[in-house]
Amino acid sequence: MRSKVTVVGAGNVGATAVQRIHQLGYADTVLVDVVEDLPQGKALDMLESGPVIGSDAMVTGSNDYEATADSDVVVITAGIARRPGMSRDDLLLTNMNITSAVTEQVVKYSPNCIILAVTNPLDAMCQNILESSGFPRNRVLGMAGVLDTARFRTFIAQEMNVSVEDVQAYVLGGHGDDMVPLVRYTTVGGIPISELLPAETVDALVERTRQGGGEIVALLKAGSAYYAPSASITQMVEAILLDKKRILPGCAYLEGEFGINGLCVGVPVKVGTGGMEQVIEIKLTDAEQKALEASAASVQELVDVMRNSKAENS
Repeated sequence: MRSKVTVVGAGNVGATAVQRIHQLGYADTVLVDVVEDLPQGKALDMLESGPVIGSDAMVTGSNDYEATADSDVVVITAGIARRPGMSRDDLLLTNMNITSAVTEQVVKYSPNCIILAVTNPLDAMCQNILESSGFPRNRVLGMAGVLDTARFRTFIAQEMNVSVEDVQAYVLGGHGDDMVPLVRYTTVGGIPISELLPAETVDALVERTRQGGGEIVALLKAGSAYYAPSASITQMVEAILLDKKRILPGCAYLEGEFGINGLCVGVPVKVGTGGMEQVIEIKLTDAEQKALEASAASVQELVDVMRNSKAENS
């Protein structure tokens, strides 16, 4: 029996994630959206690709959550997207309300699932989904670090004209302008990047990584990135479904790790069939720790805004 994955939100990110997961062949997928007939049409189109790509997996589109019942993994991409000149903070309250409503339905129909948060602003939405679900922390995690790290690795590979497969890196902290690429843990073929590139070049790559999403938004003029985000989602879903025990940068609820308590922030985590199975604590320098704490403080500001809004409307 194949695993079951639901993706909520039939926009570019959600639909492309379903396409990628369908192509793997070992999970049936359900695409959910509020727009009538949209998920059904996209799902049917993807299903008809099965004979070509060699996938017997089922793809279903739905406007309600009954079709999602008993999902193993639910990916929440639903929300409004960034527009040119829009910060992730601008999305906060609208997407808070959307993800709260979605989470209620997800929990109703798939009470044992693992939820992967993708909606922006990512860290705050991950926190909102965790609190709205009532799930233990291992069953709600956010996808952002994989994407940010992929961007960092891409830029390094381009700069050095080497294979992306030989570039290893980590980007921690919030999914925003104050994310924390860990240069000290970044290597090319096992060699620290600091021994291969001048400091000013590394600094430029770090800054481009921090602005990676905005760079694509500015180029597209309408919409935001979805090819790399959907690939990042698929990597995390695969790690869960196949119990791969991957060590990946993911947004997790911290309970004292890295000196942060009660907040969802991007850190190295072990991802397997239990979801976020372990926070991998690594030693940080004073500068790295301060950068991570500053990034966490930015996330905390958003969480405080959400909580104040909820209190005012309760």
